Amino acid sequence: MGYSRVRIRVECFALLVRNQIETHILQNESDKGWLCHPNRIRHQVWCSDRDVYALAEIILLLSERVIMNDSTRNKCKSEQNDISALFEEQPSTSASSTVTESTKRQKLSRKVHIAVAGCSHGEMDKIYATVAEIERREGYKFDLLISCGDYEAIRNYGDLKHMHAPEKYRHLQSFHRYYSGELEAPVLTIFVGGNHEASGYLQELPYGGWVAPKIFYLGHASVVQFAGLRIAGLSGIYNKNDYNTGHWERPPFIDYGAVVSAYHVRSVDVFRLKQLKPRNPNEPPIDIMVTHDWPAGITDYGDVKQLLRLKPYFEEDLKKNAIGNPATMTLLHVLKPRYWLAAHMHCLFAALVPHPNKNDRENDFEPTRFLSLDKPLPRRHFLQALEFDVDQNVSLNLSYDPTWLAILRATNALTSVDKNNIYMPSQHTCNERWDFRPTEEELTKVDEIYGGDFTVPMNFKMTARPHRVDETNDSSQELYYRNPQSTEFCAKLGIKDLNEMLCSLSMDGLGIPYYINKNNDSEVVLKSRTLEKKEDFDDKSDFIIDRNPLPKSLLLEDFKTPAVTNNDEFDKHPSSTVNGCEKRSHYGVDEGLQLSGSKILRRHLIIDINEDKSTQGTSHHSC
Repeated sequence: MGYSRVRIRVECFALLVRNQIETHILQNESDKGWLCHPNRIRHQVWCSDRDVYALAEIILLLSERVIMNDSTRNKCKSEQNDISALFEEQPSTSASSTVTESTKRQKLSRKVHIAVAGCSHGEMDKIYATVAEIERREGYKFDLLISCGDYEAIRNYGDLKHMHAPEKYRHLQSFHRYYSGELEAPVLTIFVGGNHEASGYLQELPYGGWVAPKIFYLGHASVVQFAGLRIAGLSGIYNKNDYNTGHWERPPFIDYGAVVSAYHVRSVDVFRLKQLKPRNPNEPPIDIMVTHDWPAGITDYGDVKQLLRLKPYFEEDLKKNAIGNPATMTLLHVLKPRYWLAAHMHCLFAALVPHPNKNDRENDFEPTRFLSLDKPLPRRHFLQALEFDVDQNVSLNLSYDPTWLAILRATNALTSVDKNNIYMPSQHTCNERWDFRPTEEELTKVDEIYGGDFTVPMNFKMTARPHRVDETNDSSQELYYRNPQSTEFCAKLGIKDLNEMLCSLSMDGLGIPYYINKNNDSEVVLKSRTLEKKEDFDDKSDFIIDRNPLPKSLLLEDFKTPAVTNNDEFDKHPSSTVNGCEKRSHYGVDEGLQLSGSKILRRHLIIDINEDKSTQGTSHHSC
């Protein structure tokens, strides 16, 4: 499906105006105080998906204040006339009254609201509270929340031992309350892994799965569907030394280097995502791509000057092209997703990546709108509201993507726990399949396996015991578990179980899942404390079982929005360094540009909810 000629002309015109601003603004000092930064125009282009005509009017109004030469001004006026003509209603040629196409679409569609968060850093209470405040103010409910990494799904102190962060910045935060069932996520949440995660827990779910009720991890790489939208995810950040190895890391980690390499992107996951490239242009594209790291070179399509004003220490890395993942920039041009969402750099950055159609210059592909968000800090852009038109009868349940399932089956032989480099098939190799885009037969087979029902089952179970009130950091164990979600998923699809393969590498530190030891499904009771001596086990095995009863009362106080303070520190070092760690407080959200008719309104919400100035905020790393 080609990208609308009207839209591409409007967006090209927006870039034309922006270039004129950058070229000529210094010629007239009086315009400096009035004219917004050119980054504003790009934001208007980025979120102009629903109302291009309103965008055209706004850009044209801006262009009237830009100093241009006569030829450029005439060209702009000509574009204005062309765009206006394209949107003028034509008289009906039918004898009977007919409903316009737009009216038909309105009757057949509904709005889906999606919230996007940048680096979460365990601050889900704050993010959920901010989402609730937006819902209260705007009068709608979010259907989905997407987190772009550094989620920190920490169940207990044992998970903290294999999280990449200085020890003084390791804190439980609030996820364990959602994990234990004490709290429930107010909105369905999906996330990718970043470079600050409980790596042991996420390694139990390499193909994705529920980390808590209503909170879904997308795995190393995967594609799911929600409300008819195809959402792809890729976890981790790029490191060339580990890119071509298998996924071999698991607790107990051999050394701290394994804790770090566990969240590095692997070539097999990027290779699998590339197989999503449609075989024909009529196939539906990926609607949303979610990564933690930026695609390398994305800064070429955005306002790099504004970025360097926010992060001046990025300049040297930009000169070396050392920011981001070079493999995912290739992936961006292959998949051409409508939106690409990321985080990691702790700043707001938007870009527009065009996709020319070589076979039809008048009908280009829809460009990719890239957006990177910040972390939960005061007056920082860490939350974005998106709105999509979907079919009226579409399901709001999370479901697997059949094409992705077929790709996993076709590339099953590439799954490895090898530390050595493994290389992906290519068209230059002989007698080897290199194009794993699913065939009709492979898609039919997947449909038969699932019986046409690809809904993700609600099969969450606790593998590690949840945090308990009498637990200390010193008493916790660093364990790894067989996760029944991975077992069921791989058995049904008929693929290698990477979770089981990692368990088979060694019996050291292999725990018996906690759900096996519970008295019943509704009461969270631990049967034992962790035994530190292997000889204390009757069966002399390497399994570690908790046998100490948990205090009967596990109820914590009713959920309240965490108190915050103004004692925050802003970035002084690159996000890849430890010294850039910050204290957090408040909430900041930029909902972007909301279009209404021919008017455009920019809302910037700075939300302070139930703030108690007398209470000290919690210091926490956020690199």
